[in-house]
Amino acid sequence: MKNRVTGIGGFFFKTEDPGEIKNWYRDHLGLNTDQWGCTFWWRDEDGNKCSTQWSPFKSDTKYFAPSEKQFMMNFRVENLKELLVELKKEGVTVVGEIEEYDYGKFGWILDPEGNKIELWEPVDKAFE
Repeated sequence: MKNRVTGIGGFFFKTEDPGEIKNWYRDHLGLNTDQWGCTFWWRDEDGNKCSTQWSPFKSDTKYFAPSEKQFMMNFRVENLKELLVELKKEGVTVVGEIEEYDYGKFGWILDPEGNKIELWEPVDKAFE
């Protein structure tokens, strides 16, 4: 496969009080926060509108499972289905099943230290 990861799709982390932490980042760092956190909008080299998501999650979230880590990275990828097949062949642990939405497909893997990584094949046109 030529391209695997094409960029950072998001950074997600656990916190005791997501609302409070969103307000802190808004007030002190100027993040334009909403119910999900903050979306950073940018354009790729072809001029497509793209996003990177920053999101705090409640400390007891199960979304990062089976990882017990305090964070989860999201990487933008091309050809998610093909990539997951290749990663599985390489001995990488694939978690769950692919989920599809109008804004893209999602899959998950674990790195050697048990960090859950979300892989996102975005449909950037959904944001236009």
